Amino acid sequence: MDLDKHDSAAPGRRQPQNPAAPARPADPAGAIRASDADRDRTADILREALAEGRLDAEEHAERIDAVYRAKTVGELEPIVRDLPASRPPRPEPAPYAYGPEAPAGPADNLIAVFSSSTRKGRWRVGARTQAFSLFGNIEIDLTEAMFGQRLTVINATSIFGNVEVRVPENISLRGSGTGIFGNFEVVTLESADPEAPVVVVNGYSVFGNVEAKPKRGKRIADLHDRLRKHLGH
Repeated sequence: MDLDKHDSAAPGRRQPQNPAAPARPADPAGAIRASDADRDRTADILREALAEGRLDAEEHAERIDAVYRAKTVGELEPIVRDLPASRPPRPEPAPYAYGPEAPAGPADNLIAVFSSSTRKGRWRVGARTQAFSLFGNIEIDLTEAMFGQRLTVINATSIFGNVEVRVPENISLRGSGTGIFGNFEVVTLESADPEAPVVVVNGYSVFGNVEAKPKRGKRIADLHDRLRKHLGH
């Protein structure tokens, strides 16, 4: 009998195995808190991918939302892993003719107490607007407004009332707030044009509603020319 073969086939005797590879340590760089600049660089890559047709509008919106919710650099990296790195920017059209900003001063106020208040049509939007609704309704329609500055901030408070903000589809819309037994909703937009106006809606609602979203079909297609004519440039 071949004892070597017999011993190797004996039951209960385990064959030698290769040692398991040691676990790779977590990437310490991925745990670094993401800065606003890190998020903006990632958003630029997504913006380029949208312009080239690599992402559709829905995918772009979902990823942009993930970018601005990311807390660490490691959370940003998977969002653009399947996209080419950002390339040198393409020549941009002439800058937006915002004109000189209005001097610092009190914010525009829209107040509705057991009543309604509306701003719409052709009007020059101030840098800051305070909207307060108490058992009332406020409508702010920016689809035909003239933006005198790139950043516009709307602080909305609704108590047993309603505040609605409507913007063109081709600007950036951001914001945050709280609904206490009510609704606070901002539909985030990120314009493909880095110089497009930015509208930020913040605030809260108590037994009320605050809502900011694009008005479908409304775009500022000729904003550059319209602003130059309006401001006499």
